[in-house]
Amino acid sequence: MAIDPRPPARRRHFVGERLRALRSRAALGQAAMAARLGLSVSYLSQLENDDRPLTPSVTARLAATFPFDWRIFDEDDADRRASGLRDAMADPLFAGPHPTPETLHRAAEQQPQLADRFIALHAAWRRAEERLQIVDDAISTGVQGGDRLPWEEVRDWFHEAGNYIDPIDRAAEALAGELANLPSSRRKPGPINTEFSGDVEVMGPGFPRDDGRRALENGIVDDAMIQRLAGRHGIRIVAPSEDAPLRRFDRAAGTLAIDRALPPESRRFLLALQLAAIELAEPIAAVTANARLASEESRAIVAAGLANYAAGALLMPYATFRETARGLRHDIDRLRQIFGVSFEQACHRLSTLQRPGLRGLPFFFCRVDMAGNITKRHSATRLQFARFGGACPLWIVHEAVAIPDRILVQLAETPDGVRYVSMAKGLVKPSGSYARAPRRYAVALGCEAEHAAEFIYADGLDLGSKTAATPIGISCRQCPRDDCDQRAFPPADRDIVVDPDVRDVVPYRVV
Repeated sequence: MAIDPRPPARRRHFVGERLRALRSRAALGQAAMAARLGLSVSYLSQLENDDRPLTPSVTARLAATFPFDWRIFDEDDADRRASGLRDAMADPLFAGPHPTPETLHRAAEQQPQLADRFIALHAAWRRAEERLQIVDDAISTGVQGGDRLPWEEVRDWFHEAGNYIDPIDRAAEALAGELANLPSSRRKPGPINTEFSGDVEVMGPGFPRDDGRRALENGIVDDAMIQRLAGRHGIRIVAPSEDAPLRRFDRAAGTLAIDRALPPESRRFLLALQLAAIELAEPIAAVTANARLASEESRAIVAAGLANYAAGALLMPYATFRETARGLRHDIDRLRQIFGVSFEQACHRLSTLQRPGLRGLPFFFCRVDMAGNITKRHSATRLQFARFGGACPLWIVHEAVAIPDRILVQLAETPDGVRYVSMAKGLVKPSGSYARAPRRYAVALGCEAEHAAEFIYADGLDLGSKTAATPIGISCRQCPRDDCDQRAFPPADRDIVVDPDVRDVVPYRVV
C-alpha cells in the first residue's frame, strides 16, 4: 500500500464558547476585544459563534494579548511545536523579520523533528548563556565554582529549580484548604479573647489582641494555625524573653515564642513556618535528599529554605493567589491586604508561580540591601542577575533603598534589546528597640514589557517611546555598553584604552 507523504490535515479549532468566556473574564465588549486583537468586530463575532475556526495568526495574537489565558485552547502536537518555535524566534538573538504564524505552523506540521530539535537547541543555548554569565561573573570577582559558600550554592539551586518546588507547593496548598475549613477560619471578625481548648491555650501572649483574628478575604486567619498547632501537635504560643531570637521553638516544652516587636505579617509568617516545618516535614526531607549539594551545611540551608517556601505557599495558596493576582493586575498592596502578608512576601510569592499548566506571569524578583548587595533573586524572565557583586547602578531599585515606603517604577532595556517594566519599593523592618538599628532594604519586581497590560505598575509609562527606557545591564563587569556614565568597572571581556590627553566620566575607553 502506498504511503501518503503529505502531513495530516491540521485539526480545525472552533473555540467560540471559550473565546466568549475569555472576553467575559477580561470584562471587554466585542468592540474592545476586537480592537485588542486587531480584528474586525464581525470577524470576532464569527469566531465566537463557531462560524470560523481559529487560525495560527489569531492564536499568536491571543498569545501576545492574553499571556495567561491563551493556552486554554486545546493544542495538538503541531500547535505546541508552533508555540515553541514562536517563543524561540522572539529571542533578540534572531534579528530581522520573523516568520509569520502560518509559516511556523507549516514548519511544525511538515518538519516536526526539525522543529523539536530547533526548540531544544535554543533552550540549550539559553542555558549555556546563563552558565557563561555565572563563569564570567565568578572569574571577574575571584569566586570560583568550587569556592561557593553553602548559601550561594543553595541560592543557585533554587534558581535552577525555577523557584517552584511542586511537591511542597501542592502539599502546602492542601494544608491551606484544611485550615480554611476549620471553624475558626469561618468566624466573623470580632474582639480577640484568650480561648482555651481543654487545657491548651489557643491564643497566647505572643500575639497581641489586635492581631489574632482579622478579616482576610482569602488568607488564613491566625487562630486557625494556632489551633492546628495546639490541637494536633500540642504546641503553645508563649511570650518571648527579652533576648529571644525572632522565633524559638522548644521541642521539649512544646512551646513556640515569636518576637512581639515584629510586624503582624512577619509574626503570621513565622507561625506558618512552624506549622509547615512540622506538617510538611516528609516532602521537605525528600526534596532535600534529592538535591545535589556539596555539603551538609548546604543541605541544612536548603531544608530551611524549603520550610520558608512552604510557609509562603501556605499563606498564599497557589491557585487562589494566582487568580486573585490576575484579577488585581498584580497590585501588591491589594494582595498583601487580602492575604495578610507583607509587601516582600507577596512579591516573592509572585516569582514562584511556575506550576506547569498553570503558570503565573513570568516575573523577576530581587531584594537589595543598602550596600547594593543582592540578597534574594530569581528571574522567570530573560533578565538574569549577577551571581556575585552588585547590580547595575542605573536600576531603580538602588534609588528605592533610600526612599522607603514609596513605590518607584521604571522602563528599562538590557543590552540584548529586551525591555522590562519594574517596580521597586524601599522597606524598613523595625527592630523594636532603639539599641538595634532597623533593617533597611528594597525589593524589586518586574516583567517583560510585552506583559505590561497585566502589570498595574506599567500604567502611565510610555512603552512605545524609543528613548523612554533606561539602558541597564546585569553588572558592570558583564555589561557591553561603552557609553555608560555610571560604569564602575570595565567589562571583563573587553579591552580598554587610556588616553592621557582625554578624560571623560571614566578614565578609559572601552574598545
